[in-house]
Amino acid sequence: MGTLTPTLLLLTPYKMGKYNLSHRIVLAPLTRQRFYDNVPHPHAVLYYSQRATKGGLLIAEATNVSDTAKGHVHGPGIWTKEQVEAWKPIVDAVHAKGGIFFCQIWHAGRVSNSGFQPDGQAPVSSTDKPISSPVEGMEFTPPRRLRTDEIPQIVDDFRIAARNAIEAGFDGVEIHGAHGYLIDQFMKDQVNDRTDQYGGSLENRDSDPEALGLYMVKSLNKYSIAYCHMVEPRMKIGAENTKFSESLLPMRKAFNNTFMVAGGYDRNDGNKAIEENRGDLVAYGRMFLANPDLPRRFELDAPLNDYNRETFYTHDPVVGYTDYPFLEDTA
Repeated sequence: MGTLTPTLLLLTPYKMGKYNLSHRIVLAPLTRQRFYDNVPHPHAVLYYSQRATKGGLLIAEATNVSDTAKGHVHGPGIWTKEQVEAWKPIVDAVHAKGGIFFCQIWHAGRVSNSGFQPDGQAPVSSTDKPISSPVEGMEFTPPRRLRTDEIPQIVDDFRIAARNAIEAGFDGVEIHGAHGYLIDQFMKDQVNDRTDQYGGSLENRDSDPEALGLYMVKSLNKYSIAYCHMVEPRMKIGAENTKFSESLLPMRKAFNNTFMVAGGYDRNDGNKAIEENRGDLVAYGRMFLANPDLPRRFELDAPLNDYNRETFYTHDPVVGYTDYPFLEDTA
């Protein structure tokens, strides 16, 4: 008789609010730059439906909330009727496979340049300080500081985008508040030098990551947020071994609802995170990008396709996008 393989915890069911997930492997929101002129296109139907499973959660790539939100070319938008209508067949295709689909909404803030902005204006931010550290291949225009009376309109842009996402059929929205984009530009005191009610004390923002994270999750508890998605800081030890820090644990313990972790997890790391109760769900990015049937491969402990970093942000509607093979194609 063969030995029984213990159930992979990543493949166990989980109830996230009203959603019954069949497993805990989530498609992370991944910028792919294939939504020409900020409008969803039919090739995204195939891309997302390839990665959909019955009861699996997918998060769509960062989607612009307005025409001032853009930080790169060919990112999707959800502020116009045309964009909402174009999202519908993509969402329908994910739902047809039994998947659950959330839309990540964002505003790049100062991580942009005037070429992406309406009428070539400066990007908006919490500050007028330009980005100090250069990023290869990108030019950032010094931003314009938002006036206090303009900020409610930005909040409203997020509100309208969220409603548009639900109109397009998405099951929910994720608000992108990390990685140095607009919301983060308000939260970090290295950037936010305001003296109005959107600057100042810890209640408004702080650059101590743990204090800020704890304050944020406790604040989110008041609103019955479905989940909190946090990226795990990692430390490299030697050439191979990646040690996951425990810096998210205080936030995990303080947050009342589903906690999702991300940040370079493989099959074993993700399983261990569930086993040690460091998270309820694990979001996979590059690995899911290159393996559309990632949950199946994890179930079988099958070999994985390597991802090609060269095609992450190219604009081809097939190459590096929908042409990664499924397991049966490689057998």
